[in-house]
Amino acid sequence: MVRTTALVGALFCAGLAQPALARVTAIEIRTVEPFADGQSFGEAGAYERVIGVARGELDPADPRNAGIVDLIRAPRNARGLVEYSTDIFMLRPKDPARASGTLLYEVLNRGRKFLFNWVLDAPPQAAQAVNDPRTAQDAGTALVLRRGDTVVWSGWEAEALRQQGGMAIDVPVATQGGAPIVETVRDELVSATRGPPEAPFFLTFKAANTDKAGARLTVRRREADTPRRVPDDAWTFAGSGELRLLPATVKPEPGTLYTLTYPAANPKVLGIGFAATRDVVAHLRGPASSENPAGGAIRHAVALGISQSGRFLRDYIHQGFNQDEDGRRVFDGMLLHISGIGGVYLNARFGQPSRTNTQHEDHLYPENAFPFTAATQHDPVTGRTGSLLRGDGFDPLLMEVNTSTEYWQKGASLLTTDPLGQTDIALPDTARAYLVSSGFHYGRAGLSAARGPCLHPRNTLSPAPALRALLVALEDWVARGVAPPPSRVPNLADGTLVPAAETGFPYIPGLRLPDAPNAIARFASALDPHPESGPQYRPLVPKVDADGHEIAGIRLPDVAAPLATQTGWNLYAEPFPAGELCDREGSRLPLAETRAEREAKGDPRRSLAERYPTRGDRTAAVARAADGLVAERLLLKEDAERLVAAARAAEAQP
Repeated sequence: MVRTTALVGALFCAGLAQPALARVTAIEIRTVEPFADGQSFGEAGAYERVIGVARGELDPADPRNAGIVDLIRAPRNARGLVEYSTDIFMLRPKDPARASGTLLYEVLNRGRKFLFNWVLDAPPQAAQAVNDPRTAQDAGTALVLRRGDTVVWSGWEAEALRQQGGMAIDVPVATQGGAPIVETVRDELVSATRGPPEAPFFLTFKAANTDKAGARLTVRRREADTPRRVPDDAWTFAGSGELRLLPATVKPEPGTLYTLTYPAANPKVLGIGFAATRDVVAHLRGPASSENPAGGAIRHAVALGISQSGRFLRDYIHQGFNQDEDGRRVFDGMLLHISGIGGVYLNARFGQPSRTNTQHEDHLYPENAFPFTAATQHDPVTGRTGSLLRGDGFDPLLMEVNTSTEYWQKGASLLTTDPLGQTDIALPDTARAYLVSSGFHYGRAGLSAARGPCLHPRNTLSPAPALRALLVALEDWVARGVAPPPSRVPNLADGTLVPAAETGFPYIPGLRLPDAPNAIARFASALDPHPESGPQYRPLVPKVDADGHEIAGIRLPDVAAPLATQTGWNLYAEPFPAGELCDREGSRLPLAETRAEREAKGDPRRSLAERYPTRGDRTAAVARAADGLVAERLLLKEDAERLVAAARAAEAQP
């Protein structure tokens, strides 16, 4: 392992090293090598892969670290500071003089990089290629490289898997006066909804003992059902980290919820993940030195968070981590995609940041708590007043992008309404909210319409073209002061935001619709949660047109000129709990080919032949929609050309 002093100093600077600007004590570089065999990316030229480890330390007495749960109970070094180390991966222009001056930091999602697959249309690849990009193909459209951005990832989740290129952080374990901390925790275990049915029931934490003392297992078919106790002779610990049902021939029913409460020991100080992110980025924003692998080329920093990592950034802002230990703003702007109104269950003793709240699964884990939005408002449910933003001079410019799924599953309407869903609210000038109409949570290029555990084929709409335009708009907002497009979301005033029963979805014989969106519950205890009585939050969903597509939001060409109805919701099918919202999936409901076909099925949606009677009609419709979005800066010209070319090629096929 080689320290930055030996490698980066020779590459980027001459002269003496400067003192670190944050509490990163060293960046140890393991690899510096050409990216994509030295291929040039526009004016930025060739890029390099830089891989290593950042080591840092935190002062528990610093007010900026005071909110980190159990930091005061972590072991300290000889200077009285708490140490951590985190994986770091960077793609930087080989010539720092050709860099854009913008650092694009993608927050990892469970240790994985999403930028290239989810935003830049890299083809579906094995996990190793996603997490260890090496080729030009791995970079997809390479938009951010062509713009000259320095792209950075670092670990923040202690339990993220490092296999196949995954990245994580190493943090200390908290103790109580030097003795182990043991507390009862709650694990929800579900089969086949988010993984293969043969997957074992692995526990989130190691059980403090395996004799079942203090442990209790319950089962219920649906989240709202009353849990039933599973007899102790019907299950066992398989070591300290796995639960098995007995006898061995018993297999859990797909989708059934098992809840295990048990004593666990040795909680890690997970909230260090926030501080490590702060300090790594602050360090890279520093001047050129032998200790800075960004070479002093950074003038602005923007963060990208997708799903879990967007929820990480919401908490990062609200908990005050966007101010570094030298009193400077860390991120100038942030783009949060498919995060809804949630945070991440990280900065807590025995936190579980990989949990994600849905109608059926993980429903009563801490994720959704007031304040929900960038606007300051009063919450009649809790009696509190507040905003996601702190108003302390360190808030970033903020974009929040969601799909239909986040309105159905993640309470996204509460970003732009009061907590009871009765009035629209205006966001501050420093924030924007966008809906990618009729999109779904997992949307990205190359997905098939496979059903999985769901009733309907999967939605195939990718929101990535809109994300690319908004990412460019965010960077221009940060670097040049050019305001981005106005927010584009459904609202109460014009009737495009409604209760689930009033969406206006067309009646199609035999098609089952969702009954209600996921409730945003308030509860006091993560160990034994029970929704509290009194006023309740009221999430709403977008109203749809005669095709079932959402009226408001960014209507991409595949929605404006459809071949199928795309929705942000899907439902579980047997043998899963039929009728409940199917995780964060969407549906694809094809349009009939002809009028006769649709009339025979009782389908009121116009057929393809009625919409596009002659060859070239759909291409023209796609072009009109794309041109309108380009004019509004919601689609890049290069993406408009791609979409039109794809439509033309499809129509040219016999």
